[in-house]
Amino acid sequence: MNTFITAASCKQESLNHDTQRLRIFSGTSNPSLAKEIAGYLGVSDGPLVCKRFADGELYVQIQESIRGCDVFLIQPTCAPVNDNLMELLIMVDACKRASARQITAVIPYYGYARADRKTAGRESITAKLTANLLVKSGVDRVLAMDLHSAQIQGYFDIPCDHIYGSPVLVDYLSTKNLDEVVVVSPDVGGVARARAFAKQMKDAPLAIIDKRRSAHNVAKSLKVIGEVANKTAILIDDMIDTGGTICAGAELLKQQGAKRVIACASHPVFSPPACERLSKEGLFEQVIVTNSIPLQGEKNFKELHVLSVANMLGEAIWRIHEESSVSSMFR
Repeated sequence: MNTFITAASCKQESLNHDTQRLRIFSGTSNPSLAKEIAGYLGVSDGPLVCKRFADGELYVQIQESIRGCDVFLIQPTCAPVNDNLMELLIMVDACKRASARQITAVIPYYGYARADRKTAGRESITAKLTANLLVKSGVDRVLAMDLHSAQIQGYFDIPCDHIYGSPVLVDYLSTKNLDEVVVVSPDVGGVARARAFAKQMKDAPLAIIDKRRSAHNVAKSLKVIGEVANKTAILIDDMIDTGGTICAGAELLKQQGAKRVIACASHPVFSPPACERLSKEGLFEQVIVTNSIPLQGEKNFKELHVLSVANMLGEAIWRIHEESSVSSMFR
């Protein structure tokens, strides 16, 4: 079951289009995802040199002509966030100075997204600052996936296409023959996301975990709102960082009688001690994430299952290049 439209028909209608004007370049944060995207589009991953000088400064050079081209830069701003963000800005500047026709920053994971509003006095709204930096660097368009909050899309003074990883997750879950499913939001802030996911899961019922946070990366779950006893609970969130929120939620669901608990998230940030928490015996049947962020060997565990979003990102890139609708992918 495909819950988004593939590019096959779109490409067939565009055989006469000058694909030489479409260029894909990857930063160093997730080159394997960029290669998958390029493969889906039937183009090569463009030659680019990125190196670091002795003092830590970054150097970027595009190694082919991109004059008049439609350039897409693949670079999630995951850890190390500052290095990857700065690398993206330098890539944009290099493309701008090389006379690219249009530069699109493809950011599968948008770092600093959680600092999207002031919650106390004298705080920075770093999600907006990051958007300002990208715009000032010369980006013409942004393609992002599963932003932490919808308002971030409005922080850009340029077009920003926001797509979702949920169709890939739903397609996978539809093959598992799950019964008595209930979709669970790990906190009140994620209710809209969980409700949309539940609708895609054949209008599954919804439950909410009432969570109180005492400090950054510290969460305490109090109670479940909704019926989860004897059900397969799917905990859905946009990201898993230290795993405290989603693991506390899973423990509470088990206490309330859930027979199976599956965690789903688009972005596997997995800051320590996430993997230790997520792999706790008997807690999760599976932890399903996407490859928006690359996972090294030490971040793997037996319950983990990684799905690729390359085709979906490739389809969105093709539609931007063809100047056709991106949102219609998800209808």
